[in-house]
Amino acid sequence: MSDTFRDREKGYEAKYKHDQELEFKATARRDKLFGLWAAVKMEFGEGEAKDYAMEIVSLELDKPGSQAVIEKVTTDLAEKGVQITDKELRAELDRFYAIALSQLYSEFPDALETDHENVG
Repeated sequence: MSDTFRDREKGYEAKYKHDQELEFKATARRDKLFGLWAAVKMEFGEGEAKDYAMEIVSLELDKPGSQAVIEKVTTDLAEKGVQITDKELRAELDRFYAIALSQLYSEFPDALETDHENVG
């Protein structure tokens, strides 16, 4: 295998690792922001809001995908008498994902591991 091919392969592997890490961090940050937003809607105090946000983040770790997050927040909001549609919740989740990505890109490269190679 030529050095050029190995370098290219190494570059693709580094980019894949970077993309996966960015996706993981953005999702975790999105869930935290979403949890804090929902906590405000439920009129939680600051400490309770932080705990709730971390609970939302842990849902994604236990059961990947946004469905568990949406279901939990929907149930919790309904129990507190907050009326919001599934469509509105999903729109907020999408909005917070965009915010999370923006924050991570502004913090780059500090927001990502230092072992990534410069790829491009």
